[in-house]
Amino acid sequence: MEDKKYAADIDSITKAHALIKPYVHVTPVLSSETLNSIAGKSLFFKCECFQKGGAFKFRGASNAIFSLDEEQAAKGVVTHSSGNHAAALALAAKLRGIPAYIVIPKNAPKCKVENVKRYGGQIIWSEATMQSREETANKVLHETGAVLVHPYNDSRIISGQGTLSLEFLDQVPQLDTLIVPISGGGLISGVTIGAKSMNPAIRVLAAEPKGADDAAQSKASGRIITLPQTDTIADGLRASLGDLTWPVVRDLVDDIITVDDKEIVEAMRYCYEVLKVAIEPSGAIGLAAVLSDKFKRNPAWKDSRNIGIVLSGGNVDLGVLWESLNN
Repeated sequence: MEDKKYAADIDSITKAHALIKPYVHVTPVLSSETLNSIAGKSLFFKCECFQKGGAFKFRGASNAIFSLDEEQAAKGVVTHSSGNHAAALALAAKLRGIPAYIVIPKNAPKCKVENVKRYGGQIIWSEATMQSREETANKVLHETGAVLVHPYNDSRIISGQGTLSLEFLDQVPQLDTLIVPISGGGLISGVTIGAKSMNPAIRVLAAEPKGADDAAQSKASGRIITLPQTDTIADGLRASLGDLTWPVVRDLVDDIITVDDKEIVEAMRYCYEVLKVAIEPSGAIGLAAVLSDKFKRNPAWKDSRNIGIVLSGGNVDLGVLWESLNN
């Protein structure tokens, strides 16, 4: 795979793997005969819900924080995020002993805001729009001189997330297909580059909510499409692709499967009831994709037998979850 033209490559991912090893958990892989029989495939679940901070985001955040030189690090880091990246960056900064300024939109899930507070992040509130988030973050940058760490459109983040695929393929070498949630594209970019460097024949599919299907639309039209608004229970999958993640999605991700919220909630139910794993809606979307008619009926994926599914995170507002299950 010719990966020199992308924001990460196997070298940067391998370096990240060595750098963050002392800090991150090697997350377990679970499987279930019940889910295998429902899917008609062998499914392997990479449980990033058991990562520090409750999601895969800690990988990228650790790589970004621990690759800063002393002078940069002393001024701290700033980001804007409604969720798992915010908590991950706050935790990684705490481990390095540097300040983290976190711009959070007022509509962020309560459990994710609590995580940021727990890890000592300094919260600055913004309006829910991306414009307000970015303007507020820029204001903090100018005031503090801190280093901006974007949630996904950052090569350090992409390389850090790519460490997941090195770990997963080490744990389950026979994987022929990976299914990864897609939002801004940091996770799937890193995972795709890492996985295809190790096994060029591996198939990587993205899973995306129908109510936030900008990546599927972008891939179909060959250019980045941004949506005026999104509507999905998967609060972690509402971002748009960045200029660093889009080329990987365009060139290397094999396809994108979209599912509706009802399918996501159903997949969450399976994870709770069968796997006994607490995950957030965004984390359940890979299983939803495998169980969808779109996946099952596509002859191109008939030979996908050993499928790795990334359960990306477990930070869920239980009140909201119970309501959605009862609707």
